[in-house]
Amino acid sequence: MILVPGLSLKNLEPRVWDPKSPFFLPELRAVMVSYADFHRMPARRFAAMKQGLASWLGVSSGVKVYLDNGAFYFLRRPGPRPQRAYEEFVECATPDWWPIPQDYIPAPNMPPAAKARCYQRTMEVNRNYQHDGYVPVVHIGPLLLRYTSAVLEHPKLSQKPKLALGGIVPNLLRAPKAMAYVDVLKGLLHVRDKFETKDVHVFGIGGTATVHIAGLIGAASVDSSGWRNRAARGLIQLPGSGDRIVANLGNWRGRTPSVGDWEQLETCKCPACKQTGVRGLKAKGIEGFSCRATHNLFVLLQEAKWVEKQIKAGSYERKYGDRLDNSIYQPIIRALLELQKGHSQT
Repeated sequence: MILVPGLSLKNLEPRVWDPKSPFFLPELRAVMVSYADFHRMPARRFAAMKQGLASWLGVSSGVKVYLDNGAFYFLRRPGPRPQRAYEEFVECATPDWWPIPQDYIPAPNMPPAAKARCYQRTMEVNRNYQHDGYVPVVHIGPLLLRYTSAVLEHPKLSQKPKLALGGIVPNLLRAPKAMAYVDVLKGLLHVRDKFETKDVHVFGIGGTATVHIAGLIGAASVDSSGWRNRAARGLIQLPGSGDRIVANLGNWRGRTPSVGDWEQLETCKCPACKQTGVRGLKAKGIEGFSCRATHNLFVLLQEAKWVEKQIKAGSYERKYGDRLDNSIYQPIIRALLELQKGHSQT
């Protein structure tokens, strides 16, 4: 499974993908940029199209560049979607992975008719972009079975080697009328079962706990912007334990580190902690943000590596309880393991 950290063109620090950066993470295999950012910044858009995304970012050899279509951003804006501009950007900037230009993400509290329109409009774009490397998108929700049937029955979409799965974040974050966790898990397993030969990318669930879910369902890749969002709020992540607040940056609140947590941070081997120790994690401004963000991504990469190793060794079920002490996600992982057992027996 490839963990794909989302970047922001407003502030590309810390340049964790750049071998020249003090925050370089050699384990990194991919990064994601959003077309919405390029749409808002024409000068950067043209530069990336002229140089190519990999060259423009300065990624190290072997690091892939994923492109997000910016669906959430464009859904909140009136007017036509810039699909032709997106096509031109893909053609010239040559990302390694890119979805259809626009998908219509259903909010959990939408009425059934509105969710049906989201399905119809997304499938229309999927069919219009059945060519080349465009990755079709489907959404978790009450219409998931219709999505999978529509893709499987289409002569070209069914042959696509890749698929993207969205709509999960609002449900996991318990938006109004969010699906029950067990129904989200059943949806994930359904997609994995129906498209077992495809590389499935799952949008937006790359957290220290949710990477366990992604690993268990066999996702090829997941993306996350949480490593940066948490850093901006003064939060750092610990393996299997969730967030801790280490910098007072205003109104943000969170769980403060215990003595044991601080001791664990003192021995952290991420580039930021090796250079500055906990002082850098506590700092304000760009230094503190860069240190916390680098630390958070390092933890996510290590967590994904641990999950993959245990699954391959057949020891995950025996060991996850000691590794994942987050009380919210332990029952979800337990439920997923039980669902997988039941599925394998049918």
